Amino acid sequence: MLAVSRGSLARRLERIAPPGPLLDVGSGDGSLLRALRARGREAVGLERTANGDGVLACEITDFDQRRGEWAAVVFWHSLEHLRDPMAALDRATELLAPGGVLVIAVPNLESWQARLLGTRWFHLDLPRHLVHLPATALRTGVTARGFQIERCSHWRAGQLTFGWLHGIVGGLPGNPDLYSAIRRPEAQDTVMTGRRRVGVLAAATALAPAAAAMAAGEVAARAGGTVYLEARRR
Repeated sequence: MLAVSRGSLARRLERIAPPGPLLDVGSGDGSLLRALRARGREAVGLERTANGDGVLACEITDFDQRRGEWAAVVFWHSLEHLRDPMAALDRATELLAPGGVLVIAVPNLESWQARLLGTRWFHLDLPRHLVHLPATALRTGVTARGFQIERCSHWRAGQLTFGWLHGIVGGLPGNPDLYSAIRRPEAQDTVMTGRRRVGVLAAATALAPAAAAMAAGEVAARAGGTVYLEARRR
């Protein structure tokens, strides 16, 4: 249950968004922008630093272009990086055209993962994640701003099985960091090489079925580690 590809998200946006430009808030390396443009859609990205791929170096609260004209505003695992996510939703509401679509994917503070894993919850990710929202608070905030929620998924936002696996492995003796173990040495938060890395990956392989079962259970209970919303502005 990994995150959907940017190509899959672009196809989804093409189906649900009315004609017009799309805004990706927290566009990272611009992969969603490229996928949208490949499908003939005009798209602009916002990021704290521009990367030369049609990405503007600013946050949504500083963005002051084409108010009320955007067909969609996307927060794909970016809302939790903002100090005031509700102010960001207010700004998105101003920017969206009537009938425009708001798409959000965020960690879910009400999830089984968050409740049972505590500080080992993969999506806690301090200090990069500044705010964590319960799914019910997110839905309430979206509907209070005049949106009709059309889809709420507890699997589409992704990283569910890995979230469990990271937390379970982290509870083993020595509290190994699975995320560091699967990354290149220069990208690791916890330096891990050699036998220890092999041991952590072996433990993760053995525990993967248990993690998948827990992920399936929380999705069935609508308490997934992440939540995905599609909402349309009335």
